Amino acid sequence: MTDPVKQMWDDNGAGSDDEWGALTVEPSGVSYRDAGPDLMWVEPDGAAQDKVIFVLHGGGFVSGSFASHRKLAGHLASAAGTRALLVHYRLAPEHVFPAQLEDAVGAYRWLAEQGVAIGLAGDSCAGSLGIGMLLRARELGLPLPAAIFLMSPWTDLEQTGTSFESNAGTDLFFTRAMVQGLADLYLRDGASPKDPLVNALYADLTGFPPLYLQVGADESLLEDARMLARHARSAGVEVLLDEFPGQLHTFQMAAGRTAVADDAIGRFAQWVSPRF
Repeated sequence: MTDPVKQMWDDNGAGSDDEWGALTVEPSGVSYRDAGPDLMWVEPDGAAQDKVIFVLHGGGFVSGSFASHRKLAGHLASAAGTRALLVHYRLAPEHVFPAQLEDAVGAYRWLAEQGVAIGLAGDSCAGSLGIGMLLRARELGLPLPAAIFLMSPWTDLEQTGTSFESNAGTDLFFTRAMVQGLADLYLRDGASPKDPLVNALYADLTGFPPLYLQVGADESLLEDARMLARHARSAGVEVLLDEFPGQLHTFQMAAGRTAVADDAIGRFAQWVSPRF
């Protein structure tokens, strides 16, 4: 199935998982092994076995895979001294909401049954997916994670953020029309962009664990992070919001290549360790 928005994404290189993954330097002392269908263990040497970072990849719901994100997961896990479980889910346009949510919830349930402490991490569309997953997990009586870490979260699928205009001169790729096209693909079967399982700004986040948000100050989704921070704080959630000057969407993908990406991951590790 071909869609013009997905084709534009692919033509600009964002849909090429191998090229996307090449942005990230291979982390040293990290091994990878199969954990089951669409699950990958990411294991730094000497990592704690009772703590796991559950990683959902971004990619606008149309892209992203082990190839694009395993090295980023390796940097996160290595910095935190834990293992990570990298999860792949079905992608649009072949699969639309709630397929991605079902896959994420199934993987989260499996990990929760292992009796380990869990931290959630994700980038871009994994902001929406991760929070929706935790809402469903709570409904199912599953434990929530100890902490949530979101990088450049895309959480407002109505695209109401003013930073699409204010950062139009610095973020030339993620235009409002382009992001709306991705949302339309994901919600193709008529799901509402106001559904709390889709749009975190409509979710009841009462009782959610501490939330750490990192976002590029020059990216179009800057306001998504700010709106999520305000919404979570209004529900009594402990929130840390870091805005990185001069940075664009998911700049942490340059881990091992740029000082700012390494600094961001170091900040994550310092923040998450005591919360486990």
